[in-house]
Amino acid sequence: MKNMQFAIIGLGRFGLSLVKELHRMGLDILAVDLDKNKVNLARDYATYAVEADSTDEQVLKTLGIRNFDVVVVAIGENVQSNILTVILLKDMGVPMVVAKAQNHLHGRVLEKIGTDLVIYPERDMAIRVAHSLVTKSVLDHINLSSEYSILEIITPNLFVGKTIRENNIRKKHQVSVIAIKRGEEIIVNPTPEETILAKDILVVLGKNNYLDKLSDM
Repeated sequence: MKNMQFAIIGLGRFGLSLVKELHRMGLDILAVDLDKNKVNLARDYATYAVEADSTDEQVLKTLGIRNFDVVVVAIGENVQSNILTVILLKDMGVPMVVAKAQNHLHGRVLEKIGTDLVIYPERDMAIRVAHSLVTKSVLDHINLSSEYSILEIITPNLFVGKTIRENNIRKKHQVSVIAIKRGEEIIVNPTPEETILAKDILVVLGKNNYLDKLSDM
């Protein structure tokens, strides 16, 4: 499988943090912003960092934006530019468009124009912190919608030494193990025959009520 290519448009605190994290993961990144100073900050981490106007369709075509697997619109303060950029990206056929929303109303507009994933960084961070304070077994929490989330959890003792199939996780707990973190190794989409070890971190996807029950274990 080829390395996924990401474009981050908008290099404020959230956008730049995203560029740094994707760089740490060894991925190819195009970083775009109108502000030259912000572009310069991203140069050490992005594969390409470009000063450009994302609301200009011709500029986006010149950047070859439709060839990227995922484009994240992280433009924060200028809601109009955020929305217009998303519209252009969807019209150009970008496979996956992710956009940062300022608030619920902004998020609803983004959903209406076909954004594949709307994110609320401040709200999601608050949810992560709350979960980490209340439940010690939860290491990270990504809120996908009002019903579904992804959790990183410390492996329950009950699961240790058994395969995913033997634990019957999907049927018994109504969640899916989408990855296992084992030290520096990450096993993506593990097979049912994968044995769960004591120090594994499980990345699980499911409905929030089932995830809460699992984290309580």
